[in-house]
Amino acid sequence: MVSRILNFFRCVLLGIVVVTFMPQSTWAQVYTLESAPSRVDNPLKGLVPYSRPHSGRFPHSMEFSYLACSDLMKGERQFDWKPLDDLLDDIASRGNQAVIRIYLEYPGKDKGIPEYLIEDGLKVHRYLNENTAPLPPAKIATPDYEDPRLRKALQNFIAAFGERYDGDPRLGYITAGLLGTWGEWHTYPRNDLWASRQTQKLVLDAYEQAFKRTPILLRYPAGPNHGYQSENASRPFGYHDDSFAWATLDTGKPEDSWYYMPALTAAGDAAKNKWKTQPIGGEIRPEAWGKVFDRPDQWADGTQDFRQCIGQTHATWLMDTGMFREVPPGDRKANAEREVRRMGYDLFIAKVRFEKQPSRMGVELELTNQGVAPFYADWPTEVAFVRNREVVRQLVVDDLSMKGHLPGNHTLKASVDTRGLSGEYLVLMRVVNPLPGGKSLGFANAAQDATLAGWLTLGRIEI
Repeated sequence: MVSRILNFFRCVLLGIVVVTFMPQSTWAQVYTLESAPSRVDNPLKGLVPYSRPHSGRFPHSMEFSYLACSDLMKGERQFDWKPLDDLLDDIASRGNQAVIRIYLEYPGKDKGIPEYLIEDGLKVHRYLNENTAPLPPAKIATPDYEDPRLRKALQNFIAAFGERYDGDPRLGYITAGLLGTWGEWHTYPRNDLWASRQTQKLVLDAYEQAFKRTPILLRYPAGPNHGYQSENASRPFGYHDDSFAWATLDTGKPEDSWYYMPALTAAGDAAKNKWKTQPIGGEIRPEAWGKVFDRPDQWADGTQDFRQCIGQTHATWLMDTGMFREVPPGDRKANAEREVRRMGYDLFIAKVRFEKQPSRMGVELELTNQGVAPFYADWPTEVAFVRNREVVRQLVVDDLSMKGHLPGNHTLKASVDTRGLSGEYLVLMRVVNPLPGGKSLGFANAAQDATLAGWLTLGRIEI
């Protein structure tokens, strides 16, 4: 009796309330867990700075960078992956995963198109790009996207890219890039230079073939009747809205039909439901960087409500240089932290039930996803039996996977091997980040990290 009373008070200190049923040779224990704010730098979600950001500005788990295709592709089947590996290793050294985009054309930059293609006679259009606001116009070089040599190069590059990097734990997301200004799949206002749907389809086919694990995100939703984009609603890709909180919500104006939400609606139900299986990302519009987390009367003209934009798009991550240029003011930082927790997934374990089984232990979790989207990665969930803060047994439990649970309530059930265990243990759970030294996934529970860093304490049992 004394040991049971002591166990009760230990669990209360861990943010757990316990109810125990012990009929004869079987037992069942139910723990109600307390909630707490989750980590703002949970992996694969949140606000994203450019690579090598200043430290101490805003919590984050990813960094973004562009790369020129010409730095990686040296011949028809010759590649130099060192610039990309160096970038990924550098970002990983800070415990972060990378979001990358590879481009052929970028205003103000001389490189992008592989040199061997230019030497072979690829036609290149050089002109002043005036669609660079808020920056001044800059010179740009747009290749002939219909040239068979460029098409073949794109196929070869994506195939080699996927063979080397698909599933690389250093990579969080890849925005498809390669085509158009900044790799954003348009050449506005020079629409006459934009890639045909045939060229776009070739690139989409190549990505679909080469990448099965690392998410690929596209700039524009497109159904079968889109005017200038190849159909992509039926493909296994996510989207990225690069004018987020500026050209996101439907204004009802015909001239704004290219905005993300009306474009998504026009693309059909498959596109509108994309967020349920594929991640949504993007970049907050530069005019709204940081300011979207201030009071509405402080927003730049044209800014759209950030919370509404997150709710309608189900966005998981967004670039926002404004939060990383300087230490944000207190109110801005607090507002941003609240909104970031809501982005993507936000997982809370409300209740745990342990039940004795022959040589095993049944585990039942009541899970609530408090965010706007599921956790998309197929990362293993581990359960550990711990005594005196030492892990006695640790094993992967597939049935407790956190992947794919939509916003709302879910019940997860599993059976765990307990053969060879005897005595009293704390039961812990964690989702394993495959990146060595990567940030751990934190649940929105008071018992997160209470026993061991990176682990959620579920309760105490006696076997």
